[in-house]
Amino acid sequence: MVLEVGRIGLWAAQRQWPTDVRSRAEVAAEVAAMGIPTLWIGGASGDLELPAAILDGTEGLVVGTSILNIWTEKADIVADHYAMLAKAHPDRLLLGFGVGHRDPVEKLTGRRWERPVEVLLDYLDTLDELGVPRSDQALAALGPRMLGIAARRTAGALPYLVTPEHTRRAREIMGPDALLAPEQKIVLDPDPGSARAVARQGLAFYLRQPNYANNLRRLGFTDADLAGTGSDRLVDALVAWGDLDTVLARIAEHHQAGADHVAVQVLTPTPTQLPLAQWDRLAGAINALASP
Repeated sequence: MVLEVGRIGLWAAQRQWPTDVRSRAEVAAEVAAMGIPTLWIGGASGDLELPAAILDGTEGLVVGTSILNIWTEKADIVADHYAMLAKAHPDRLLLGFGVGHRDPVEKLTGRRWERPVEVLLDYLDTLDELGVPRSDQALAALGPRMLGIAARRTAGALPYLVTPEHTRRAREIMGPDALLAPEQKIVLDPDPGSARAVARQGLAFYLRQPNYANNLRRLGFTDADLAGTGSDRLVDALVAWGDLDTVLARIAEHHQAGADHVAVQVLTPTPTQLPLAQWDRLAGAINALASP
């Protein structure tokens, strides 16, 4: 049985969170009070320290890792910390895993990034052996092969940097039962110039990564769209910007295309800080859309 993550959650990178446990718990309690059902942690660490602080500081709030990198986070360490947290906070932790990107992985680990699918399958086998339930695992999947593995081996998929059209294709590949929880970037700014500037700041790293670029080409974007900081067409497709109604309409498109849940990442001009003010603005609307 897959964890209940709700229809919409919030996504933020681990580096945006405070470093001390008490402050993390206080922020988590503030978010939980907004009525948000799920928080997603980008770039999570295998010791699950941040998820632990959030879980300890709240009741009912679900935490997902989006993602744990299989090259840098050892399966046995993840499994040990998962076991402790699952015992203390049952049905509140979903472990998202991914294969990462060649250049960052090789720089961090000194290992060659090769045969990533085989490495992932070995990693999942280890998690099975260590007793991590498949229902509490999900994969950062983009292409058809990885989406199929996500549906067969885990609760489902956490596609990142995608469009509603990708969500539609993913649902067709994965079937009706697997969890499908795409991430959607938004900018709460109706001005095209400033909104796109913030969007491009948030997209810069990802457009240089081959797996994302290849996925975008599969969706019909061209090399011209991907050049430089991305065309307006590409930026607007990947980042919903505007007023609340505009960004909520994009989230609704994912649901209409087959998403069970949408992880909303709010981009701002200060990317190292949690967008608490924007989260508060979104909270009422998210709660209104919480039911199917």
